[in-house]
Amino acid sequence: MDKLQKYVKLLVNTGVGLKAGQKLVINCPVDLAYFGRLAMKEAYDAGAAEVLILWNDEISGRIHYLNAPDDAFGHEIEWIKARVKYLVDEGYCLLNVYATDPENLKGVNPERVQKQQKVNQMMSKPLSDKVTSSAVQWNLASVPTPSWAKKVFPNAKNEEEAIDLMWEAIYAACRVDDATDPVDNWKAHVDSLQGKANKLMELNFKSLHFKNSYGTDLITELPAGHVWVACGEKAKTGNNFIANIPTEEVFTAPHREGVHGIVYGTKPLVYMGDVIDEFWVKFEKGKVVEYGAKKNEHLLKSLLELHKNADYLGEVALVPYNSPISQSGILWYNTLYDENASCHLAFGRGYNYCLAGTDDKTEDELNEMGLNQSLTHEDFMVGSPCLEIIGTTQDGKEIAVFTKGDWAI
Repeated sequence: MDKLQKYVKLLVNTGVGLKAGQKLVINCPVDLAYFGRLAMKEAYDAGAAEVLILWNDEISGRIHYLNAPDDAFGHEIEWIKARVKYLVDEGYCLLNVYATDPENLKGVNPERVQKQQKVNQMMSKPLSDKVTSSAVQWNLASVPTPSWAKKVFPNAKNEEEAIDLMWEAIYAACRVDDATDPVDNWKAHVDSLQGKANKLMELNFKSLHFKNSYGTDLITELPAGHVWVACGEKAKTGNNFIANIPTEEVFTAPHREGVHGIVYGTKPLVYMGDVIDEFWVKFEKGKVVEYGAKKNEHLLKSLLELHKNADYLGEVALVPYNSPISQSGILWYNTLYDENASCHLAFGRGYNYCLAGTDDKTEDELNEMGLNQSLTHEDFMVGSPCLEIIGTTQDGKEIAVFTKGDWAI
């Protein structure tokens, strides 16, 4: 079996965790139609009851943003809402193929993008609620596209070489090779990450203190009942899945009102089809009170203002600097990969499964428990080879969690 087929099988069977009789929807760029079809065939081989593919096209999206009249943006579309409701009601599993040109919307009026993204997220909320509460099995993965590959490998001789280089980098990051079974590789990897999560649960920290030479000096308090999550998760369907492939993180939710200090981004953040870079954010009582960026500060402003509570944090994730993705030295311009090369935080929504006792709670009740609620969830990278993280236990004892960018526990 070649590596591409191994990769497809890994995403469908281990990532989504698809079981016979389940339904699957694949969100896939039209430029990657061959991959969507491979995933569809694999899903049916696994016994899927039905597989739907929802095609998307970022180039036509750019044409729309540049040329449509102003009144074409910012309103809900009934057939999209009906589609979301159908997928929720029928209990579809999700495979999202995330592969975009990081600068596809460069030069587009950001107000148009902001207006449309806001309403898109509102329309998809019933489905995103299922995702953030692990009510459905889902997986996010990436596949090379020419524009993305050329951005990541600008010195490649041609488009074909850039694609080949990116495929090999993806296979390495996802533990797919010629000699071994990636399912076995991922079982060992999940067990290793779960060991770190178990240790963090045992220590039951009250807070984490992040410091590095970039200027980061940030305290994130953790709510009572917080849960550290590794990559292997169990959905409410009873089936195991891995939400992101690749993944190197162990994560939880900070207390929404317990974040204090300043943090500096250590990698570019791809947002709204462009890149925010060299940015910093200051928090008081959980809320962003100041920020700045050398590149595209207006996009950072848009991100923080797009939805209610987007200017609070919903995730704190620990990733060692010696992870395979980090050691590759590649700047991916893709959050799925860059976040797994670096400790990261997330603006906006916290995941329900990161806090005990969240079943059947309203959004107001979740906020009161310390779990931030928002339509936004946007990861940004803060890890570095000089990052130090000190955890403070419930009885005030300080323990090194990260030293020089790597695990100390």
